[in-house]
Amino acid sequence: MTAVKGNAIVAQSGGPTTVINSSMCGVVEEARKHKCIQKTYGAVNGILGVLKEEIFDFGKEKPQDVAALRRAPAAAAGSCRYKLKALDKSRVDYERILEVFKAHEIRYFFYAGGNDSMDTADKVSKLAAEMKYDLLVMGVPKTIDNDLAYTDHCPGFGSVAKYVATAAMEAGRDTDALYTSDTCTVLETMGRNAGWIAAATGVAHRSPEDAPHLVYVPEAPFSVEKF
Repeated sequence: MTAVKGNAIVAQSGGPTTVINSSMCGVVEEARKHKCIQKTYGAVNGILGVLKEEIFDFGKEKPQDVAALRRAPAAAAGSCRYKLKALDKSRVDYERILEVFKAHEIRYFFYAGGNDSMDTADKVSKLAAEMKYDLLVMGVPKTIDNDLAYTDHCPGFGSVAKYVATAAMEAGRDTDALYTSDTCTVLETMGRNAGWIAAATGVAHRSPEDAPHLVYVPEAPFSVEKF
């Protein structure tokens, strides 16, 4: 397959993290190595930036500033939580996205985020194919929940795994310190329908006395009575 010449655009979505900036840095630096990609744009505030045509040229940024994204907090280009409607219900947003892409000769679309972002990338790709517009769409995985299909571990999960394991360890020590009363600490984690984050607290359990003593994940049946 012959590489299509044109421009690229990268956008961020979902929770702002250092990881999502590192991914953006990787996209921009790798794009510079390929002659088929003439310019790399960034979208301000994710897919909303594309819809509003609020984009900027990474070529105008100093290489050292782009490299600094690897350790920059939050989401450098801005993020959003905006789920596009199903294609069969509304094509307005999708057609607007392609309109902006055509105006700026964008042939490569990189979208970093979780499940909703991957869903958006898939729908944009399908509509581009339907409209016979050459567009390569790449989903850049970023979710602390670690719940994207076909991935072993997503960028973002390692950071939160370390965080919750440390939190469990500290909560366990605090609970042990309360000598004059019987105490129980319940630590609730994020994760939606996946138990990876909750399971990661088990890293803190290095001896029988260490917390956590019980870990409940959504993949396993839970009985309130037995609990």
